[in-house]
Amino acid sequence: MRLPTSGKGLIGVDITSATVKLLELKQLDSHYQVQSYAVRPINEGAVVERRIKDITHVAQVLRSAVEQARPMTRKAAVAVPVSAAITRTLSYPAALGEEEIEARIIEEYDRHIPFPFNEVAFDFQRLGPVPGDESQQQVILVACRQRDVTQMTDTLIQAGLEPAAVDVETFAVERAFGELERQLADRDANGSVALVDLGAKMNAFHVLTNGRITYSRDAVYGGRQLTDAIRERYGLTNEEAGLAKKRGGLPEDYDAQVLAPFIDTIVQQVGRSLQLYYTAGRTRQVEQLVLAGGSSVIPGLAERLAEENGLTVTQANPFHRMKIHRRLNARGLASDAPAMLTACGLAMKVSQ
Repeated sequence: MRLPTSGKGLIGVDITSATVKLLELKQLDSHYQVQSYAVRPINEGAVVERRIKDITHVAQVLRSAVEQARPMTRKAAVAVPVSAAITRTLSYPAALGEEEIEARIIEEYDRHIPFPFNEVAFDFQRLGPVPGDESQQQVILVACRQRDVTQMTDTLIQAGLEPAAVDVETFAVERAFGELERQLADRDANGSVALVDLGAKMNAFHVLTNGRITYSRDAVYGGRQLTDAIRERYGLTNEEAGLAKKRGGLPEDYDAQVLAPFIDTIVQQVGRSLQLYYTAGRTRQVEQLVLAGGSSVIPGLAERLAEENGLTVTQANPFHRMKIHRRLNARGLASDAPAMLTACGLAMKVSQ
């Protein structure tokens, strides 16, 4: 089964272990305008490691986000986690068209995908000539189990949306990075950029070269650990601890006893990821670091990362060049911007 795609405007829907994020963009010549957006929390355990465990609850939250955002379209794009996807770069004669490539992929299926054919959804995109051989074209093949696609699309349908495209998270991040890249000053064209996405329970470390992710590493540690530490030390509920983390007002020992150890752990993990990147034989120097994710705005984190790694550290804001619809809360959107990379990349998706 081919993965669905759409050439029209889409709502990007990003479903994580802590929130559902919805974003609608409108193309304005070379720029975008943010038409609508919403961020809504979900119950603990409803999504585990980017896989939905409670579709009914997540669909209810998504429906609430749709009612809040009031988007102009109901067509939506979602992403499966990279851990659920298989990606292959193939070579075929340049003369082959879309239908012929699809037939060839199906014919050679067993060579590329280790799952039964009737359990798999796949898609492909032509990338252009093979470097140094104009007679061949590069084709990227992406496949995942049909059940992963069905789980995501069923959630959209239950929320009153129309599934129009299914992507892979890393491709959505690459697409959004095109907006971030314009904000990075004094870059060496041959250098690379590290993107650290700090979520609630996971943090993802990507290195991008020429706009493509060339190295990735995930670690099971995120902002939820800081919330838990606040809750345990000060006897708060999860909700109270989460609000205190964002708004402040905690006792005087918070910075030294709770926040500092959390930042130390993040800094150590990023340093370890950089070390492993170079150990893997990567020759492109990482020149800048971009912080994304809901936990990336923690006071003092960017400064420590810059100090420890000798890198310029920038806060991710994919909306920096975009216009904001007058009915939206621009300050609220700016606050949520670092966590909206995947949703932004999905909203930017169109069929090739």
